[in-house]
Amino acid sequence: MSKPSDLVQGTLDLLLLKILALEPLHGWAVSQRLQQVSGDVLRVSDGSLYPALHKLEQEAWIKAEWKTTENNRRAKFYSLTRLGRRQLEKEAATWSRLSDAISRVVQLQEI
Repeated sequence: MSKPSDLVQGTLDLLLLKILALEPLHGWAVSQRLQQVSGDVLRVSDGSLYPALHKLEQEAWIKAEWKTTENNRRAKFYSLTRLGRRQLEKEAATWSRLSDAISRVVQLQEI
C-alpha cells in the first residue's frame, strides 16, 4: 500500500480535488472513497488528509460547510469551488503529461 510520502509531490491535492468533484464529502468519507476507488492501494492518514484539506480550503479550491452525517453526527463537508474545478483541470492535464512521459521511459526496451 502506498503512503502519501510515496506519491509524487502534489498528487494528493489532485486526488482530493477529483474525489470532491464527484460530490461533497466529510473528511473520513473522502479518505474511504479514495481507498475504495484505488482498490485499497491508496490510504491517507488523518495527519496528511486534514492538513491537505485545510490547504485546499485556504487556496479557495474547496469550501467547507458543517452538516449532519448519515450517522447523525456533525461534520465538515467539503465541496469543490469554481476555482477548484479550474485547478483540477490544470492538475489533471499536468498529471496526464507527467504519467505519459514516465510510462514512455519505463517501457523502453532493454538491449
